[in-house]
Amino acid sequence: MPDEQIVYVVDDDQGMRDSTLWLFESVGLKAVPFSSGQAFLEACDPKANACVLLDIRMPGMGGLHVQEEMRRREIHLPVIFVSGHADVPIVVRAFKAGAVDFIEKPYNEQLLLDSVQQALNRQPVMMVGQHQSALQERLASLTPREQDVFLPLVQGYTNREIAEQLGISVKTVDLYRSRVMKRLAADHLPALVGMAIAAGMVDPLDLRAT
Repeated sequence: MPDEQIVYVVDDDQGMRDSTLWLFESVGLKAVPFSSGQAFLEACDPKANACVLLDIRMPGMGGLHVQEEMRRREIHLPVIFVSGHADVPIVVRAFKAGAVDFIEKPYNEQLLLDSVQQALNRQPVMMVGQHQSALQERLASLTPREQDVFLPLVQGYTNREIAEQLGISVKTVDLYRSRVMKRLAADHLPALVGMAIAAGMVDPLDLRAT
């Protein structure tokens, strides 16, 4: 079946692979598991109608290195990262290199399925229908000062750097950061980065990697 949709699941955790495969197969998606990035690189079909669910932290070759090797080998499959240890520099590197989404473990099953389906259909993640409308409404609810903190925050600046830019204390930045995350219903900082990219407020290629 030349048009068969495939999800390559690359994760060294067998329990996570098994549960993820079961999830995809329960909705009729073919999932192909790999326990290492190297095994995936050697066996994947670059021309398949597929996307890659890629764990960040794995022994040997980590997810970001797999992504870099994919680019070097001209394997242009959409990459969705999953990680239990996400931080902004990692998210920035992933998006800079072309990742379509970044999901934290333990993931919401429907969120993962939506992201995979959008990747397989080559649709921008988080940019469809009610999700995009709701996101724009939440972003519009930010006060001017919250926006002042939000933008450099998602661009990769530290709280101390933001405080210096705005002429306020680090403690005040912490306060506004908490307000922004609550207003945008974000559980972690990488989610804010994804929202900003999805809304077109920042270009992932312009984000700071450090």
